[in-house]
Amino acid sequence: MKNLLIVGLGNPGKDYEETRHNVGIRFIELLSTHFDIALAEETKFSSNYGCKKLHDLKLHLAIPSLYMNESGIAVQKIKKYLKINLEDILIVHDELDLPVGKLKLKESGGHGGHNGIRNIIDHLQGKSEFKRLRIGIDHPGNEQDVTNYVLSRGPKQERETTEKALQNVLPIIDKVIAGKWQDAMLELHTEN
Repeated sequence: MKNLLIVGLGNPGKDYEETRHNVGIRFIELLSTHFDIALAEETKFSSNYGCKKLHDLKLHLAIPSLYMNESGIAVQKIKKYLKINLEDILIVHDELDLPVGKLKLKESGGHGGHNGIRNIIDHLQGKSEFKRLRIGIDHPGNEQDVTNYVLSRGPKQERETTEKALQNVLPIIDKVIAGKWQDAMLELHTEN
């Protein structure tokens, strides 16, 4: 049976809820509801984790209980324990280089300055062939403002735009789960 692991990046704790940096976590919460997969603390994975068999695939959802720049520890633990191939991992994260509400799928690549992705690549011995769902949060315009920007909540309209975009991408994730990656990319990048 094929496995698919979807991991949402962010920071744990009340102080970080609804911040721009935590949109990956928010997406996993939506997927959890969409597929009726309960997430529970799984200490061996350093994550909140749940899984469900869907047709001929086992879908694994995870939210690391570690800080963003330690995400690789959780991803590596889950990958090793479940013996999941790199190309069967989808990492969901915030993206400064995309406008708010814009989402893009990416097959592999470098970390692009994202500390969570950098840490995952480091913990996977430099391998970066995992897939990504990049969720646009826009850029504050000044490099020195990035940390405060990503760790803060956007205004209400921005949060609503992001939430609507996340809801709209759920049917496209159904295509990813069905193994139709190219179709999912085409649909997302055409309409979004």
